Amino acid sequence: MVKIAVINGPNLQLLGRRKVEVYGHVTLDTIEARLREVAAECDVELTFFQSNHEGSIVDAVADAAAEGCAGIVMNPAAYTHTSIAIRDAIEGVRLPVIEIHLSNIHAREEFRHKSMTAPVCIGQIAGLGADGYEWALRALVRHIKSKN
Repeated sequence: MVKIAVINGPNLQLLGRRKVEVYGHVTLDTIEARLREVAAECDVELTFFQSNHEGSIVDAVADAAAEGCAGIVMNPAAYTHTSIAIRDAIEGVRLPVIEIHLSNIHAREEFRHKSMTAPVCIGQIAGLGADGYEWALRALVRHIKSKN
């Protein structure tokens, strides 16, 4: 069975409580539950990881490759705009990655407009709320299955 990692960055454990006017009321647990349903439909297995620590996210990217994951759905959160280390990890594992953001980072503060990680991802979904995770997963599954 195809295995996909879902990796979430800093503060996403606070979804549903933090800046609900920007990120909405949906919690990370709710997003993960919905992704499990989609995974069952798509006949794929998911692993989930969330950390507020850059190095742990770098390790999770490497672990995804080592554990045989075929791709990654990732919301690097604030590290999107700052982390060359996460960018290099994505590039290094050579797995297809789709970057996801709940808010439209291009319509927010100027510093959020630049993604360090997007250039080494196969795509980016931003601004569609929690639904973006589902669409990212479906797109990644389609991409992986088209390559096999």
